[in-house]
Amino acid sequence: MARRRFRVQWAEVAVRDLEEIVAFVAVESEQGAERLLRQIETRAASLESSPARGRVVPELARFQMRTWRELVIRPYRLVYRIEGDTVTVLAVFDARRDLEDLLLERLLRSP
Repeated sequence: MARRRFRVQWAEVAVRDLEEIVAFVAVESEQGAERLLRQIETRAASLESSPARGRVVPELARFQMRTWRELVIRPYRLVYRIEGDTVTVLAVFDARRDLEDLLLERLLRSP
């Protein structure tokens, strides 16, 4: 029996998150930035086969938002949502930041 495959796509904001993180790390180490980029891309691609393995985002679970999941790639969090056969990466951010502050910042920044 063939395993179900999911399509992994990246939201524009998540792509910008990743670009900013890689640029920040590259200031200190180009190799470190490349290694981190590969690690995050590999973990995101692995969602094709088993996206439900990520945990429900704890800060959102209390609001009954259980469709948002995350993978922890220390010290970063990759937040995504599963809808049908598609997994959408919604954000990549430093796990040391407060998620509520990050979301508020994004809402205030949006046009």
